[in-house]
Amino acid sequence: MSDDLAELEKALGYQFHDRALLTCALTHPSYAAEQEQPPPDNQRLEFLGDAVLQLAMSAALFAQFPDMDEGKLTKIRSALANERALVERARVLELSTYVRLGKGEERTGGRARRSVLADAMEAVLGAVFLDGGFDAARAVCVRTAAAALADVDRLLAAENPKGALQELTQERYQSTPTYEVLEVSGPEHRPRFNVRVVIDGEEVGAATAGSRKNAEKRAAQRALERLQTHAFKNENELEAAPHALE
Repeated sequence: MSDDLAELEKALGYQFHDRALLTCALTHPSYAAEQEQPPPDNQRLEFLGDAVLQLAMSAALFAQFPDMDEGKLTKIRSALANERALVERARVLELSTYVRLGKGEERTGGRARRSVLADAMEAVLGAVFLDGGFDAARAVCVRTAAAALADVDRLLAAENPKGALQELTQERYQSTPTYEVLEVSGPEHRPRFNVRVVIDGEEVGAATAGSRKNAEKRAAQRALERLQTHAFKNENELEAAPHALE
């Protein structure tokens, strides 16, 4: 564990008045359990940080997208506050180097464990809230989520590429993508599925994975990447559009 919490504060863009709150946020229950006089662990701060994050992201999205409906706002907020998003932020902040772990947790790879990182990230947000109030916590939430907030369509596509592709194709082509299994290879206990996604009879993406579900997801992601980077002159080019991708 790194003891230079000033570097972490710099990465957060927030300097604590009570550094003990930050230390607590970084204290995993496994560490506390091994101490003769157990210090407080980060579980209560994690609980608080989860609520702070939800409200901060709601406020940020409400302000950033004044015309967006409640359903899409909810989807974006979920993508900004789920474990995957928390782990990504924790890794950018190099939070794993600061977390205090018990010896057993350390030996079994706890420093890289997703649940450990996500919990610590929420706990840090809770600590900022207690130390500096909601405005300070909201600023940290928005700052650490800046890249995702700058491209919410890509964020949603990464979370649910099949759903994002269906929305895009219905809007752009008035059509629904279909998925076709081209080949199943490999031994029976470890099959490989080669799947393509088709729009109006034209292939726009293909991928191979160990399950049909994952192959379809990867194919949808590739299709999205192609469609989102292709500029159409007008909406009347629907029939020509898939061919133009080739």
